[in-house]
Amino acid sequence: MGTSQSDFPCSLVIDVPLLSHRLASAALRALQVDAELSPLVRRKFTLVASDSGAQSTTGHASEGGLEDDRNVILRTEYSATTNRMLRVAVNGFMESLSVVLQVMEELDVDVLESQP
Repeated sequence: MGTSQSDFPCSLVIDVPLLSHRLASAALRALQVDAELSPLVRRKFTLVASDSGAQSTTGHASEGGLEDDRNVILRTEYSATTNRMLRVAVNGFMESLSVVLQVMEELDVDVLESQP
């Protein structure tokens, strides 16, 4: 018994541009390990090329497109049954994203080299 898109009518797409494909891929891998806690929310990660805006790979390391160096945007697509559930899920995601970005800022060589 499948669920249709009408079961999850509230949606939001969040694009986070990063400095390199390696950082975008690392952020994707760090964030995707935490599953959504509610069955009323769905989340999908992808990496997207900054020049095309078109989806170019899924968030699974086994997919060949994950190696495309043009994919520097971490795209997170949320869908939920209600706006409240969407808000709660996105708030949690933003907290996790903040931690990942802070770690990158403080510890990653690419980020440190790009700062003036």
